[in-house]
Amino acid sequence: MVVKAECNAKGPNPRFVVTSLPQGADYLYTKVYCARGDMENRIKEQQLLFAGRTSCHEWWPNQFRLLLSGCAYTLVERLRSLGLQGTELAKAQVNTIRLRLFKVGGVVIRNTRRVKLMLSSVYPHKTLFAHAATVLNSS
Repeated sequence: MVVKAECNAKGPNPRFVVTSLPQGADYLYTKVYCARGDMENRIKEQQLLFAGRTSCHEWWPNQFRLLLSGCAYTLVERLRSLGLQGTELAKAQVNTIRLRLFKVGGVVIRNTRRVKLMLSSVYPHKTLFAHAATVLNSS
């Protein structure tokens, strides 16, 4: 049995883990119990993208939204682990990355040979955006 008794400004916060697993209490609390909460955070992140919008009466449109959400989450996760490694957003939540890097006004110019993305000169995260783009382009 693992017990964590904590009392903070919001009041008591007791936690109990009762199990028959042979591992020690520290391992069970930090690696098993807390990892479960972390997994719930990852599910919530995916729901923020498209998965929370499954209000259609038909099954296929809802399934397609979940598929898009899974693909979008996978892309953002790869961006976080590859392009944002060593930056302030390396451990950021998906919604934070979406708000700071993706939800940006810009102009896209496309011709036969290239696509040019022009961001505002006052965009506060332009160096972080350029860093992530450079790292992803080189890999």
